[in-house]
Amino acid sequence: MRLDLDRPRLVVAMDHARAMGAVAGLEDPGAVLDRVLEAGADAVMTSFGVVKRFRGRLIGRVPTFLRLDGGPSLLKERWLENSEWSLLHTLDDAARLGVDGVCLMYFMGAACELRTLEIVARVCGEALARGLPVMVEALPCRHPAIADTNDPGLMADACRIAFEHGADILKTYFPHDRAGFARVVRSCPAPVLIAGGPRLPDDRAVLAMVADSVAEGGKGVVFGRNIWQHAQPERMVRALRATLRGAPRAEVEAALAG
Repeated sequence: MRLDLDRPRLVVAMDHARAMGAVAGLEDPGAVLDRVLEAGADAVMTSFGVVKRFRGRLIGRVPTFLRLDGGPSLLKERWLENSEWSLLHTLDDAARLGVDGVCLMYFMGAACELRTLEIVARVCGEALARGLPVMVEALPCRHPAIADTNDPGLMADACRIAFEHGADILKTYFPHDRAGFARVVRSCPAPVLIAGGPRLPDDRAVLAMVADSVAEGGKGVVFGRNIWQHAQPERMVRALRATLRGAPRAEVEAALAG
């Protein structure tokens, strides 16, 4: 199944437990999948283990992206301070699982930056021959030359570098404001979707951020904790879908209220 980006789409990210372990909200991945897909999620990006265990809930039902790369647990290395990163699964694994695309990281400025670029370049080349789209999560990392990892110019640089190495779809954080995100989108010829990051307590702030991203040309969201750590994931999915299609505020509020 193809993830059609003719309009902004909602991708549910469920790869967090690979580095975070027993993360709250993902204790039962199968139940999460049932809830978010029933609510209308457009696609799922997740781990080898989740796809392997819950193939029947995913493959052929919704476009599914498989995370191929990874590093040590967050107990060892803090996020955006990564020094180790490897290709852990292969495109042959992806083919055996029957997924529709794959996902990789590009850590700009990190100690492992070149390794992530090597992985992106290699996988994109091999995926082209298989007709498999590659999503790359392109993020500025903590570095003496990077004072602010949410700087829109640096985010634009990260997305453009990942694109130049073959990314078909980019995933990155929403910077400080709409103008900053517009700069990211203008600088990248491939579709850009926003990541959610840690769970935010203000649902309306999340939805406003999503609306701003779409207004500036964003092609959707790849959200995890802001969905499955929500008290009512189904309501958040419906509210996000309404926001992504530009529904009136009253309709978004109604979806959020259930």
